[in-house]
Amino acid sequence: MSCPHLDYRDGDHAATERAYCTVLEEFAEPMRADICNDRFELSHAAHCEFYREAEGLDAGEADP
Repeated sequence: MSCPHLDYRDGDHAATERAYCTVLEEFAEPMRADICNDRFELSHAAHCEFYREAEGLDAGEADP
């Protein structure tokens, strides 16, 4: 399951939609988008400090 704060929007110069973080209100870098999409055994709940802060989670706390 991908991050609930992830959206895809048209970029200024991109022909396709790009990953957009609604917490930061900016486009996500490709490696950050891998975390947002839980690719490569990454988890937005465990590895994204912006998600954890927005959800009120501490670094050691499990995602509800």
